[in-house]
Amino acid sequence: MIAGPSIERAEDAGVYKVSDEIGLVQTIDFFTPIVDDPYVFGQIAAANALSDVYAMGAKPLCAMNVVCFPAGKMEISVLRQVLLGGLSKVHEADAVLLGGHSIDDPEIKYGLAVTGIAHPDRIVTNSGARVGDRIVLTKPIGTGVLSTAVKRGLATAEQADAVANSMARLNRAASEIMVQVGPSACTDVTGFGLLGHLCEMMSEERFGIVVDHSSVPFLDGAVEFMREGVAPGGLWRNRKFFKPRVEVQGEMPEETLNLMFDAQTSGGLLIAVAESRCEQLLSELAAAGVHGASVIGEVVARPVGKVVVR
Repeated sequence: MIAGPSIERAEDAGVYKVSDEIGLVQTIDFFTPIVDDPYVFGQIAAANALSDVYAMGAKPLCAMNVVCFPAGKMEISVLRQVLLGGLSKVHEADAVLLGGHSIDDPEIKYGLAVTGIAHPDRIVTNSGARVGDRIVLTKPIGTGVLSTAVKRGLATAEQADAVANSMARLNRAASEIMVQVGPSACTDVTGFGLLGHLCEMMSEERFGIVVDHSSVPFLDGAVEFMREGVAPGGLWRNRKFFKPRVEVQGEMPEETLNLMFDAQTSGGLLIAVAESRCEQLLSELAAAGVHGASVIGEVVARPVGKVVVR
């Protein structure tokens, strides 16, 4: 019995309806290192994979490691630290690691296959937003640009720590509070960038979304590095693909617009919530330690199928 999110809508995870009370939410994600510290890399990769389950309003139950490792070319202690970092986040999610699979590969890669659980009638999709909803973002953006700056030796130690901590932070609290308050829709901000994932929320083209660029939170240093041309290739690919669905109104710095296309790793949740519940959501997020959550826009009747950035 298959329930809920369709492949056509590009939801964050798949859902299998086991019974009228139980829906299994499943996802998988893995990638190459984006930080030098193997333990932190493991944490970030695990948090990123778990995020898709949280975006659906589900609770992670169990996970399995997905590992590619250059056997004989890298110390096995590196792999051990990666796996320990991932395990720490699985434990933080109150989930269980059941094992996994590894292969010999020239380039190390790591991630998780995650299974979560939610009531089939309370699955949160990315396409349920309604006109009048406010759009709340729970983490600042700019991880792609900051990670690139770190790799090039341009970022300060404080900036490097800040971006690593942001990527390693679970979306657990944000998801649990979102479910309690009652959202219309949700997705997490990952490879398509902020504007790309907002476009995905309009997949059925029943409404538009207006974004206030001055309300979008950025990681410290991201704007300055973007101004200096420090950006990953994914940013420009996102801009090329999604720009036809984005309408810019008024004046804004080019680096600000570009950052909203920045491909994110383990970004925050994008939550569409009724205006009447928005203050409650922000208040409860802050009380739970989800600092920096911001209202960045709203769902509008026109223009249909466009993200308007003002």
